[in-house]
Amino acid sequence: MTDIHIGIVTASDRASAGVYEDLSGQAIIATLKDYLACEWEPVYRLIPDDQPMVERTLMELADEERCCLIVTTGGTGPAPRDLVPEATEAVCDKMMPGFGELMRQVSLQYVPTAILSRQTAGIRNGALIVNLPGKPKSIRECLDAVFPAIPYCIDLIGGPYLEVREEVIRAFRPKGAQKNTRES
Repeated sequence: MTDIHIGIVTASDRASAGVYEDLSGQAIIATLKDYLACEWEPVYRLIPDDQPMVERTLMELADEERCCLIVTTGGTGPAPRDLVPEATEAVCDKMMPGFGELMRQVSLQYVPTAILSRQTAGIRNGALIVNLPGKPKSIRECLDAVFPAIPYCIDLIGGPYLEVREEVIRAFRPKGAQKNTRES
């Protein structure tokens, strides 16, 4: 058992109803397993595209499960039920718009519709929440872009020290950045 918990949330009406398998949530878990050299435990949730449900889930993962990182997939487009960014903003103390800006910039190299995506990120109670798009291929592309900043962000908000596999992805920490650990 590890003290490092990472929330994985898929917001999808159809996947949560069993219409199809949640490949996006599994893509997040697989990517994080590639990146992280430290032991960690995924705390997985598959829920409908429902803003109150997304808000409750994010609060539960941050406040009760004590996740240092919560990564969501789905619900970031312009459709009426795509309300994950609104749910994220509603529960966060601080917004981190640079994450969404960078993910859209990277995604535009692959598809012109990346401008329709509304990914964002924010901080709640010592947890960094990052909204990703719903396609598994896009998940890896976006995480490859923003993950180098995630371990240091978690350091800055008092979370556990995330060790990465340098041969897979390089995390940026300024010289002299101290290792810290958050008591659970």
